[in-house]
Amino acid sequence: MKEMDISEVARRSGLLASTLRYYEEKGLISSVGRRGLSRVFRADILQRLSLIALGQFAELSLGDLAAMLDAEGQPDIDRQRLNQKADELDRTIERLSATRDELRRVACCPAVRHIECSTFQKLLNAIGKEDTKRKSGKSKLRRRGV
Repeated sequence: MKEMDISEVARRSGLLASTLRYYEEKGLISSVGRRGLSRVFRADILQRLSLIALGQFAELSLGDLAAMLDAEGQPDIDRQRLNQKADELDRTIERLSATRDELRRVACCPAVRHIECSTFQKLLNAIGKEDTKRKSGKSKLRRRGV
């Protein structure tokens, strides 16, 4: 199988050589040797880097990704972790959607100044109460997604 030095892997993957060295340090990839001072990788490193990029796109941590790649660079996917991550994303989407809706309600307020807007005042009051509840561990806005 063809081998590539780190500069070629960087060029073909679009990643910095420092990123590749960091991934190697974290156990996500491994070089097969050196050519002079340069690390050398098997050609299938590009597929492994694509798997890492896909995992990062899905907001998986490097630790999660390292656990899901076996020593040969093949995916050994933890389906339970993927489901947990999907659940986390659902909660994030819910929270961001609620925040977006609140921003739109405030933006549509007919009052000349937002401080005079009843919708804005309700939001301010809710956040003030939320701050108190957050300190006590009983967050309503968090449950609502704000």
